Formats: sequence, C-alpha cells, structure tokens
Amino acid sequence: MKPFTQQVIHVISSIPAGNVMTYGQVARAAGSPRAARQVVRVLHTMSRKYNLPWHRVVNGKGEIAIKDEESAFEQQSALEAEGVVVVNKKIDLQEFQYTGVKQGDHYV
Repeated sequence: MKPFTQQVIHVISSIPAGNVMTYGQVARAAGSPRAARQVVRVLHTMSRKYNLPWHRVVNGKGEIAIKDEESAFEQQSALEAEGVVVVNKKIDLQEFQYTGVKQGDHYV
C-alpha cells in the first residue's frame, strides 16, 4: 500500500463521531493537497476493508456529494445519528468540520 493511501486511511479513521472533513482537507492532512479525487478512490475501494467512517467525508461546500440517492440517504442518516445537522444534503462546516488532525507541527 502506498504511503499516501495509508495516510488517508489514518486521517479518515481519526475523524470523531459528530464531525466531518472535506475530501480536500483529508488530502492535505495526508500530505497531498491536490489529491482530493484520490481520497474519493480510497473511500470507494477501502471503506469496508478498513471499516472507515466514510460518511464523515463531504465535499468542499459541506455537501453530501454522492449521486446515488440511497447511498446519499445512508450517509445523511449516519451523520444525523451522530448529531450532525444536515439540511438539503448540506452540513454547516463552521459547526461540524473537524480540524484536529495534525500534520507536522500544524493542524489541518
């Protein structure tokens, strides 16, 4: 497994219940700021295998980005069960965004 993939798994696993991170934020925390699409790939291919809290990752606008309605509903339900308020598939990032992942000597 590549180091970036390992870092993505670590970052996503570190998101506490009741919080979200964006794909870009996960990519930055994993050491590759321009790799948000790779984060999507890791989530798609490795969420089950590593029991990742995939539902805690949203797009840069705080929106549930999944196009499939059933999966989007599953993500929304999982977030709401953790206390995250979702309105029209959107999460208030100022309230629910997690910024406690440390990279080097700063938080992302």
